[in-house]
Amino acid sequence: MLYEERRYAVQVGKMPEVIRLYREEGYPALEAGGFHRRLVGYFVSDVGRLHELVHLWRFEDDADRRAHWAGVFGDEAFMRFAVQLRPLLVHQENKLLSPAPWGPNP
Repeated sequence: MLYEERRYAVQVGKMPEVIRLYREEGYPALEAGGFHRRLVGYFVSDVGRLHELVHLWRFEDDADRRAHWAGVFGDEAFMRFAVQLRPLLVHQENKLLSPAPWGPNP
């Protein structure tokens, strides 16, 4: 199992627009393409580093992860959303995480 954490720093004051875009276009595109099945969850920061959108994805392995993102980025509806989202972001950080050999895993 492999997890990918994606963090997006959102321009100050633009989080309401990002949330609207995800509700109206981004997440519906992920659902329509079946891409949401690997999603563990989306999160918005409240304390600490503010103005962040975080999402966590679960994959079988790196090949599964690469195939997933190739599908997402090849999806016309998702890319129409992404073109609108990108100008609202400051930067992106991705991390690949492997589950620890103890305790629960999502």
